[in-house]
Amino acid sequence: MSANLEEKCINTIRFLAVDMVERANSGHPGMPMGAAVMAHTLWSRFLQHNPANPEWPDRDRFILSAGHGSALLYALLHLSGYPLTLDDLKNFRQWGSLTPGHPEYRHTPGVEMTTGPLGQGLASGVGMAMAERSLAAAFNKPEFLVVDHFTYGIVGDGDLMEGISHEAASLAGNLKLGKLIYLYDDNHISIEGDTAITFSEDRAARFRAYGWQVIEVADGNDCAAIAAALTAAREDLERPSLIAVRTHIGFGSPAKQDTASAHGEPLGAQEIITTKKNLGWPTDVDFLVEDDVYESYRQVKTAGAEAEKKWQSMMVDYQDKFPELAAEWERRQAGKLPTDWEKSLPSFPADEKGLATRAVSGKMINALAGVLPELMGGSADLGPSNKTLINEAADFFAPDFAGRNIRFGVREHAMGAVLNGLALHKGLRVYGGTFLVFCDYMKPAIRLAAMMGLPVIYVFTHDSIGLGEDGPTHQPIEHLASLRVIPNLNVIRPADANETVAAWREALIRKDGPTALILTRQNLPTLAPMIEKSMAGLHRGAYVVTEVEDESADITLIGTGSELSLAYAAAIELKQKGILARVVSLPSWELFGKQSKAYKYQVLPPDGRRLAIEAGSSMGWHRYLKGRGEIIAIDHFGASAPAAELFKQFRITQEEIVRRAVAMCSH
Repeated sequence: MSANLEEKCINTIRFLAVDMVERANSGHPGMPMGAAVMAHTLWSRFLQHNPANPEWPDRDRFILSAGHGSALLYALLHLSGYPLTLDDLKNFRQWGSLTPGHPEYRHTPGVEMTTGPLGQGLASGVGMAMAERSLAAAFNKPEFLVVDHFTYGIVGDGDLMEGISHEAASLAGNLKLGKLIYLYDDNHISIEGDTAITFSEDRAARFRAYGWQVIEVADGNDCAAIAAALTAAREDLERPSLIAVRTHIGFGSPAKQDTASAHGEPLGAQEIITTKKNLGWPTDVDFLVEDDVYESYRQVKTAGAEAEKKWQSMMVDYQDKFPELAAEWERRQAGKLPTDWEKSLPSFPADEKGLATRAVSGKMINALAGVLPELMGGSADLGPSNKTLINEAADFFAPDFAGRNIRFGVREHAMGAVLNGLALHKGLRVYGGTFLVFCDYMKPAIRLAAMMGLPVIYVFTHDSIGLGEDGPTHQPIEHLASLRVIPNLNVIRPADANETVAAWREALIRKDGPTALILTRQNLPTLAPMIEKSMAGLHRGAYVVTEVEDESADITLIGTGSELSLAYAAAIELKQKGILARVVSLPSWELFGKQSKAYKYQVLPPDGRRLAIEAGSSMGWHRYLKGRGEIIAIDHFGASAPAAELFKQFRITQEEIVRRAVAMCSH
């Protein structure tokens, strides 16, 4: 590409972004204007992808972590030949468009993940790079590089300020993820002004301390220097790379370059004319793309198609030589579970002493690991407590990356985002564990997983005051309610061993969103009536545990998790007092909410008294009480004491259930 044509391509990208923002009268023009050179260099010379098939498994991944610069990405996708037209660009940020204000996964072809909350893309890219290494270890053979690609991204000052970037960068350096390369748009500007007011540390030194290769490019408009940096980054397979490119936000705008006003507002009609004149760009037409620019980028599309064709040809030979591995590859890429995998699911006999549901979850993970080679995960330094370790597996670590136990360290937020990256890549089923109270640290990543429809599994243990002596800082109260309000997140709080098995099954068969398993520290009785009912019942979110005719029941007791066994015992005592109680297990509000009205009325008859019991916040339970019931809950923080004492002091007991039920039935 000649220098003149390269400059034309770069200015095309800049002014497509400027025109998009101006047409929408909202958006962020400054970042695309400053980062256009590095983005063009990466996309035109290095990024291996096929716009005709955005799902090619061995494509390089590109993440725009600084998602407010979405106009930059849309310009690149359009020029590269993805199904994104000029009219789509002109419809930027409008209702129903393919070009929303921030990139959205599964909405715009070529967008690898939903970004916007700063730092999330940076951290999820670590997960993508981990997935690439894991799958390469599982499927690559000499002369058959089934998985051999890079993960690239553009990150900004805001990404590097966010705490999640520290967690994720530290993990990536420790894991030696050499195929992870980030271009840092080092423009020194944030919304409030020069970053010096908040962000004065030596970022390069910081990343070097994490174990990254850091390459500094002094001039963000120097294509050759950026290309050389990318070449050097690709050659170092022992360290992830940060290429710090000194750019100028709003480049070319006489009035707004290097100012905060270039960040999040249109340039304005007059300033656009001035800027176009300044950069030698025609002022009489907007959304200008000349034929030679399209032709130049058409070569990118052609090269990508040829790369995939070569890969597909290799896969034909791979299938001939390694048919079992090839079949396994196809199964995993399709997201299908192995035939007869459910035969590995254990069943537990009735047992008054029972097991902690976290312990049953650990047994499930190890039972499943034998039939699901794609299953991998870990905890935020809580493996022995969360029971998330695969006993017969090694740790995921350099140099071979064949292990399945991920040591996330005390990094809940990064863990959540890394899990998203692992799931986005495809080919793996992933889980991550911590105490339920610490789900707050990873809430933004959980929210994005739900938004993107990723089948991530969260193992949240120590789910209530039942964890005991660690006290209120570790006892979740409001956390179930806060998780239940996240759209498309299935929250499941199983009541005994067999419900826990069913909960894991439900999480694994789900493909359109994440699942949070809410598990106990303490043992729970394995209830006889649930042995045959729990699998089908949990699949529907709620079911009747005891068999009391609708018209003869005096009251319905509704329980989840550790409180269901209390409700069950209370029902037996109430019967002795002449009160017939139906007991309903309601492990998942989300699954129950999807059932028919007839089934809901079958489980919870529309008339009659209801008493719900849950050792957490009462928020949200009104939907099941319908003004005809009460709840035994905890709407205050916990305390430090043995678990049994806490349940007694806070009146989450069989005795309190009986007392309240008798009082309700006497009216």
